[in-house]
Amino acid sequence: MAQTSRATIETDRYNKSSERHLHFFNKGETIPLMPQGIWQICQGLVRLSTLYPVGEEGLLGWCGPSMCFGSCFSHLQTYRANALSDVCLMWYTMIEIEASPKLAQEFLPQLGRRFRQTEALLAIAGQRRVEDRLHQLLLLLKQEFGHPVTDGTRLSIRLTHQDIAGAICTTRVTVTRILGKLQQQGWLSRDKDRHLILKNEAFGYSSDLFGFVSNTNC
Repeated sequence: MAQTSRATIETDRYNKSSERHLHFFNKGETIPLMPQGIWQICQGLVRLSTLYPVGEEGLLGWCGPSMCFGSCFSHLQTYRANALSDVCLMWYTMIEIEASPKLAQEFLPQLGRRFRQTEALLAIAGQRRVEDRLHQLLLLLKQEFGHPVTDGTRLSIRLTHQDIAGAICTTRVTVTRILGKLQQQGWLSRDKDRHLILKNEAFGYSSDLFGFVSNTNC
């Protein structure tokens, strides 16, 4: 694997005598995926997607700190990972995971979290009204990537209107229209960095489609 590290960890939490390299990728970069192992996120956000034969990209999900991803978990011919922010990752081979019960024990809850997110996205896609799909997606993002602020919940993940449209199977124009309406109603706003803030009046409850607790960061 090409070395992209700018720092090293002095001691690995599973092997005190080894050094594990951190791998850094800039926002917008494509992260290489190989079947021999998996990535774990220490910092940042990653978007997972596939490419359809017609050339369009399909969303598979998002990963945040402590979550893991890799092509070894997928049967898809095209599996992509792109950095939504500057990210810091650790690489683990399948051989060392299989040989370490501690590693396997750590990764199992994170894999479960990814599967639950995938199921939530499938449930959202089954909603008939686009307004309902968007509302449920925002609740999912709040649950997965939200941080409490004074007047609501700030989403640490920053998505374009096209990203949101792809996630709920609609057009960018439709997403722009609905988000604009929600903003006019005072149900959401944006901070100086253009991150969405979901107001408690409209998003101060859990989804009736899904519900799970995010794990702590690595």
